Amino acid sequence: MSLIVIGLDVCRSSVVCCKLFAKPTEPRDYYDDTAEFVTCHADAAGVGRLLDMAKGYERAIAVMEPTGVNYSQLWGTHLARNGVEVWLVGHTQLASYRESLDIEDKTDELDAMALACYWFDYNSNPRRFVQVRTGAIVRIRQIVLRLAHLNRVQSPIINRIRQDLAWQFPEGANVQTRTRSANAPLLWGWIAGIRKSAKYDRLYSATVGSGLRPEAIAHAQRLCNLHTEEWELENELRQLSALPEFAPYQRVFARFQFGQRVAALLLSQIFPLENYLGDDGKPIVLVRKGKQSGKPTKRHKSRRRFEKALGCAPREHSSGATKRSSVVGGSDLCRIALWQWFFTTIEVRRNRKTPIIQELGKIYDDQKGGGTPIALVRSRCRGRAARALFYALVDELTVIEEQKAG
Repeated sequence: MSLIVIGLDVCRSSVVCCKLFAKPTEPRDYYDDTAEFVTCHADAAGVGRLLDMAKGYERAIAVMEPTGVNYSQLWGTHLARNGVEVWLVGHTQLASYRESLDIEDKTDELDAMALACYWFDYNSNPRRFVQVRTGAIVRIRQIVLRLAHLNRVQSPIINRIRQDLAWQFPEGANVQTRTRSANAPLLWGWIAGIRKSAKYDRLYSATVGSGLRPEAIAHAQRLCNLHTEEWELENELRQLSALPEFAPYQRVFARFQFGQRVAALLLSQIFPLENYLGDDGKPIVLVRKGKQSGKPTKRHKSRRRFEKALGCAPREHSSGATKRSSVVGGSDLCRIALWQWFFTTIEVRRNRKTPIIQELGKIYDDQKGGGTPIALVRSRCRGRAARALFYALVDELTVIEEQKAG
């Protein structure tokens, strides 16, 4: 079978390509003397040039990093539509692999060649590559990222308009503006001129401020537009999350009292759970000799990968007598979302409504009452929650498989 592997280093508006038909025996020499690199720009000619490289081969493979959602998506979409297999390599994996090639340089061309070489070394082990999401989960991922973006851009606008209101309309400067409907928050809608309010008309008629300026009105209009976009995305997210393939996950998420956004974010990160399990559909558990005890010790690889994906797996950093650990890798959005969930659900006793939440809450109360530093308590309990979530999902999916088999 004729095979071509194209390593792609994705830049902002172009991509650097390196074609390989086999891994060179001496990558250093090949890079210096033989390798050929092609730069394709993000236009019709550039895309066509890239696709032409893959023509005429029974199997064409493109290997690249998931460089942002936007930059790599353009190239990946065109390649996939034209029958080219797209394999993704994580940034950390590529960095360590590049060092193993004994090449000290860090260039776009080197990254392109290293990506192509990486495929030849590890194509038999799919876990060495980043999961390629397809179907509805892709759209869910896009929506949660867009909602996170909208949340970020609203905060400075709200801060600015409240500062303006402090001297233009101080009676409304500190009003809470939450809403659960398709309508924009009443204050912003009233300032923007798209909602009526007798209350704000009355307050404004007697205001001690200097009156609303065009800048404040423009900010209110922006907030109303952002709210409309946010509402439409949440409705789409609600419909996608209700699809049958996600039902087992949603049942488990409900027991953990995750809100819609948190549930969707976690779903986009860990679906399907089978990616973390062994070929038999069960968690991978290895037995190794303990480094200190010398006794057989279980290593829960599947659970560890799951916790790392959610940003909850600590990594040890030890030197001599100094031992410490920190959380490295995984999704920053998931890590932040789980911290916020912990503060509002686990730490607030009146919000503990399900057995698993009550159990986690008791662990939190006991450790906090025992004098353990609060930061350490939160970190431990959050890790315990991620572990409990993994096993709850495994149990739920196992029951479904048993029902199908029965």
